[in-house]
Amino acid sequence: MKPLFSIIIPLYNKEKEIRQTLESVLLQSFHDFEVIVINDGSTDGSETIVKSFSDNRIKLITTANQGVSKARNLGLEKTTGQLIAFLDADDYWYPNHLEDLFQLYQQFPKAGLLATNYELYFGENSIIQPTFDAIPTSNWNGIVPDFFKSSMRYRLAWTSAVAVPKKVLAQIGNFDESITLGAGEDTDMWIRIAITFPVAFTTSKSARYKMTAQNKISFSETTKRQFAKLNKFKDEEKTNYSLKRFLDLYRVVYALKHKLAGDSQNFEFYYAAIDLKNCSLKSKILLKSPRFVLQKLMKLSKTFNSNTIYFDWYTRLFKS
Repeated sequence: MKPLFSIIIPLYNKEKEIRQTLESVLLQSFHDFEVIVINDGSTDGSETIVKSFSDNRIKLITTANQGVSKARNLGLEKTTGQLIAFLDADDYWYPNHLEDLFQLYQQFPKAGLLATNYELYFGENSIIQPTFDAIPTSNWNGIVPDFFKSSMRYRLAWTSAVAVPKKVLAQIGNFDESITLGAGEDTDMWIRIAITFPVAFTTSKSARYKMTAQNKISFSETTKRQFAKLNKFKDEEKTNYSLKRFLDLYRVVYALKHKLAGDSQNFEFYYAAIDLKNCSLKSKILLKSPRFVLQKLMKLSKTFNSNTIYFDWYTRLFKS
């Protein structure tokens, strides 16, 4: 019998985290699932740790290193379930995660994206609980009125806290493999789905995004990554104000990343597409600031380091 959930875990050099990640899956209160681990050319002991699990629901596939988009797409090819859940190899699920997603699927069968609330873990004394515009803070399940408006402060859809019906992916397509090293391939996917389908969300917290994990792909150097260009949505954003504001938020972040990296060509690419009416005064100042000013600000910020601009930093420094 085919499982209801297929869980895809791309794995690259996460020997310190993958055991806890898999254990969190096996502790789920909802048991009807398969786990497809794509070992994307790990050079540490990650594969050995996965092989130490005897649960026959875990399937390990090892490939040469090709990046997270190709790893997830390979996992999609191997799935047999109706619902595809995603989990990064350094994140963690609470036992209610799959049950919460299943309940959303039962209540909102036409939804193209099912999402639960999550927490951002920086350490035991530093855990952020996201809240979302136009969404109650607790005890709410429903179709999100405006996905892009609700995603302006924190991402309403986080990769390790969502599931997608397989039939939706058949219509929308796979992850964009031209986007590399965690530079927006997941965001690109959720945008494509949210433009076409309703998004169902529950305020029940069921996942932890571990900002303390080592070797996060999102910490890779800007010049080594191919970011989502976002221009594939140029027609939709002409008539969807919330989408335009959402895309401009990302363009600001991507533009500043490239300015910091000394990549003026890509800075200008993103900057040219921004409607400055969507930017706070602080955003405008930062976009106009010389590179050395941004570098000094970077050193002053605890959540803004040489490898990544994190959205909480954006919230505190850019928003008016």
